[in-house]
Amino acid sequence: MSEQPTIVLHGLPPSHPTRAAEVALGVKGLEFERVEMDMGGHNEQMEAIYGEGNGTVPGMLVGEEAVHGSRAIFARLEEIAPEPPLFPEPIADAVREADRWGDEELQDLGRSLPWGALHFRPEALGTFGGGETLDPAGTDFAIRFVRATWKYHGISAELLAEHLAGLPAKLDHVAELAAEGIIGGEEPNAADLQIGSTIRVLLTIGDLEPLLTGSAGERIALRWFPDYAGHVPAGAFPAGWVPATR
Repeated sequence: MSEQPTIVLHGLPPSHPTRAAEVALGVKGLEFERVEMDMGGHNEQMEAIYGEGNGTVPGMLVGEEAVHGSRAIFARLEEIAPEPPLFPEPIADAVREADRWGDEELQDLGRSLPWGALHFRPEALGTFGGGETLDPAGTDFAIRFVRATWKYHGISAELLAEHLAGLPAKLDHVAELAAEGIIGGEEPNAADLQIGSTIRVLLTIGDLEPLLTGSAGERIALRWFPDYAGHVPAGAFPAGWVPATR
């Protein structure tokens, strides 16, 4: 048996794609070091390691080899440790497509909607670090921090309304993938982790609980990501922005 290469995972504490990569490493039984980047300075730090244009987290070093992004990390882990598989046969191609969809179509909602809710309830930012709601001085800091995050991620009220309106259709697609047996099996695959990590961070938003409770997405998210700090109480989003349950 070949010796395991040295693995270093670079990420940020609130990053759900980083959590997905971390769980994938655990599924593979691989030892690794996790290094946290600096909030606000992580783009420059990541580009210094992973190259120009690769400023987002997560990134993984396998020895001196740089692997950037959750999907690339899943694929590289499959090469390092084929068992248990993240892309199991005979559904490997379908899992890859669901992984791609989760990355390209769903993942951004895990940024826009929590940060969007925090715009209206900034005192809740303290809970995402495992603490209590913030006092007035802490809330002043949170307001500035959330505003900067909106600018960084290009979040706007119009984008929030668009993402909220499109969420039920995305949850329906997650349910379809589960019904087809592509996700939601006994062992996690790449699509479970990609999709589940995003749904898990959405579960921190009280306004979304009626849409998520009892859904296939909720079951997958809680199974593979049981612990996730943070809670924004219901009533954060303006009335009428969150679609009614069907």
